[in-house]
Amino acid sequence: MEERKENRNRLRGFLPGMLTGILVAVIAVGIFFALTGGSGQIAVQSSGADSAVNRESVNKLSVLEQYLDHYYYKSSEITREDKETGIYKGLFESLGDVYSCYYTPEEYKSLAEQTQGVYYGIGAYVSQDVETGICAISGVIRNSPAEAAGLMEGDLIYKVDGEDMSGLELDEVVSHIRGDEGSEVTLTLVRDGEEIEVVLTRGKVDTPTVESEMRDDGIGYLQITEFDDVTVGQFAENFEQLKEQGMKGLIIDLRGNPGGSVTSVCAVAEHLLPEGLIFYMEDKDGNRTEYTCEGADFDLPLVVLVNEYSASAAEILSGAIKDSGIGKLVGKKTFGKGIVQDVISLQDGSAIKLTIANYYTRGGNDIHLKGIEPDVEVELDADAYLEDKTDTQLDKAVEMILEEMGSKD
Repeated sequence: MEERKENRNRLRGFLPGMLTGILVAVIAVGIFFALTGGSGQIAVQSSGADSAVNRESVNKLSVLEQYLDHYYYKSSEITREDKETGIYKGLFESLGDVYSCYYTPEEYKSLAEQTQGVYYGIGAYVSQDVETGICAISGVIRNSPAEAAGLMEGDLIYKVDGEDMSGLELDEVVSHIRGDEGSEVTLTLVRDGEEIEVVLTRGKVDTPTVESEMRDDGIGYLQITEFDDVTVGQFAENFEQLKEQGMKGLIIDLRGNPGGSVTSVCAVAEHLLPEGLIFYMEDKDGNRTEYTCEGADFDLPLVVLVNEYSASAAEILSGAIKDSGIGKLVGKKTFGKGIVQDVISLQDGSAIKLTIANYYTRGGNDIHLKGIEPDVEVELDADAYLEDKTDTQLDKAVEMILEEMGSKD
């Protein structure tokens, strides 16, 4: 009870002036190898001395279940499946790693839909502060129920359908928000220190991950909101269109991009980086795996926009661009997620997500919990953006591109 009270106090005082208006952010911050990282079948061996699954623990679980069934006042509402899921999730919570977790078959299906660019929900990205555990709206998809209801980046999620979300993991909060098409969900949010309640009707949400436009000054603008399965084709299409329109410089917007799959970010990097390393990772035994590219024919002025919500795969790409010297980073220091997860499917339709390695940027930098410093630090003036869409970070990027274009004339 005291812990929840403390979390509520944090909600009311937590960054009321968070950035507002940038449409990119987080459903689940992470880098994934693939949705089906393996069969999930491991040969069963005798439990070792360090195994938590032993005769004593099984007996204790049985005793605890008996107490629950006998004394818990709502025991009749708790199914066997509920208790089993709690056991599995509890095992992963023991790791103290917010990125490792157990997915029920329903949660795994939802994750698969997300990476394919289509899911049913409200059309908002959700991120979690690693230190406080507070979840917040970090992006709103265009033409979605969330946009229609007026949700804003920086809205802190207090309750979902009246249930306090304090202390829950990101995946659990997201699972409460998602639901069947046409169903309603009530969010209690904290915005600028005030509680607001919003009722939304869930719907099918198509999530374009890449958008672009050619500016009148010849600068191409390309925004990547996350690195999903659909991102590779969307990036290639938008990138080629900009080149066909005579692009003279390029701005890539990775603000709020939470990451995604290794395959996707490496495919995007192939269009930009010179020959060599994209990034590498090392597992717990020190084994090193390198991801390289053959080298792209790209030599235009390049600026990458980043902020404190740019994470994981977004940091792989921005770090590689900075380390290779082909472009500059503008904005704020990135999130600092330098670890990699693998998602492994199990035979019963469930899955697990495990952190399996650290990764390092092209230049060999360990960015975990450190982030990447931009070449030019620029605050986003949220008030100016709300007033007339003035984007101070984007304006600086345009200024730098034009200067470089002018120096080449």
